[in-house]
Amino acid sequence: MKKIKNNKTISLVVATLFLVLGLTVPLPYYIEAPGSAVRLNELIEVNNKVDENPGSFMLTTVSIRRATPLIYFTKYLPFHEGVTKKELFGTTESSQEYDNLQKYYMDSSINAAIELAYKTANEEYTLNYEGIYVMSILPESNFSEKLFVGDTVTALDSQKFKSSAEFIDYVKSRSPGQAIAVTYQRENKENTISAPLIEIEQTKAAGLGISLVDRTSIETDIPVSIDSEDIGGPSAGFMYTLQLYAQLIKQDLRKGNEIAGTGTISPDGTIGRIGGIDKKVVAASKEGATIFFAPDDSINSVIKKNYPNTQSNYEEALKAAEKIDTEMKIIPVKHFQDAINYLKQLK
Repeated sequence: MKKIKNNKTISLVVATLFLVLGLTVPLPYYIEAPGSAVRLNELIEVNNKVDENPGSFMLTTVSIRRATPLIYFTKYLPFHEGVTKKELFGTTESSQEYDNLQKYYMDSSINAAIELAYKTANEEYTLNYEGIYVMSILPESNFSEKLFVGDTVTALDSQKFKSSAEFIDYVKSRSPGQAIAVTYQRENKENTISAPLIEIEQTKAAGLGISLVDRTSIETDIPVSIDSEDIGGPSAGFMYTLQLYAQLIKQDLRKGNEIAGTGTISPDGTIGRIGGIDKKVVAASKEGATIFFAPDDSINSVIKKNYPNTQSNYEEALKAAEKIDTEMKIIPVKHFQDAINYLKQLK
């Protein structure tokens, strides 16, 4: 009897150990799943006031979870998808760089949303050039391991610039092998480093060996506050714009509806394609949204030829809505004005 009892104890210990390891040992793999639908009237204030009109605009998210041996198999659940570390992180070398990049995308989408909302509402704003945002660094760059994704370059050889074009022209005026002093900001601290320029293989011109974009900030006469709640990426830009615009013009555009959506936003009002829209449809439906705005993007002919099954975000959203049998309406939008026109006809 004692031997049987001991065997059961050993089996229980082994099973518990396998369970613990299966739930805790990290794999170089991630699971994407439906995230949340967040009401923007809880995150945004315009002129120190919140939106108290009935209903809400909601941004939608995708949940990303590090896989373990057991969690890995959740990729077979509906609206779950497994992605490799390379597919998720892209050219970034670490989770910190990835987080920095996602924060940049969010900050840029917020700036673009504010710019478009204020411009459309005929309210005053000012764009300020902050410097060059480091997007990636070539391994052969002499600034590799000195500059990191997320750094903001504010000056070269103590000279400041008004655009990335001026920055690039200055670098091209130098020669490969010539040292250049780079002043940059990281975590609100400013430093200067120096290293030789390299020859860029494609152009044969001098370069730092980084990819870059302009980094800007925006000032408004009417104060605005947006709490992004540690949400990363650019896909909330369109919904931010809707919320800001409605508060600026002081009109009830929702008519009591719960309206979710997604899409990048450009200062000219173009709504851009995003990833994981099927999962965002699920999140919005669970949160009680009755309307979902989906980017109605055009598929490039080259992409369509090489990937014939590629669908627009709108088509993907429709398919997901049918699969979960939701009564939520999927509305296609190409431009910010498309959404405004739709909202104006709501009863």
